[in-house]
Amino acid sequence: MSEGPGRITFDELMANWDWKPIRNCPGRFVLVGGRSDISPEVILGHASQLTEFKVKAARDTVVVARIDGGGLISYKRPDGTYVHTLADTHGFSRKMEQLGIVPGNTSADLFEHPG
Repeated sequence: MSEGPGRITFDELMANWDWKPIRNCPGRFVLVGGRSDISPEVILGHASQLTEFKVKAARDTVVVARIDGGGLISYKRPDGTYVHTLADTHGFSRKMEQLGIVPGNTSADLFEHPG
């Protein structure tokens, strides 16, 4: 069940889209088909706040939405396409830490851009 009005959950995204597990990455999934013209807003149904980051750990802009039960991490390519990944709570926390996107991080390696 959604956490608040219009808020989508991990389980709903798993049911509504075609995801496959990311090998050697427990709790993380990639949208089937690879690069996509579909924006994160379409996947989320405009139900979550998106934040964009430029980090040294990723060559592309990282677009993040925390959702009930995990989060969506999308990589925005220079050509405007995305690679979307979905993660449960543990997978989301682990990947955010790997990317250096952690609460309170003021590192020069991390640049937040309103999404």
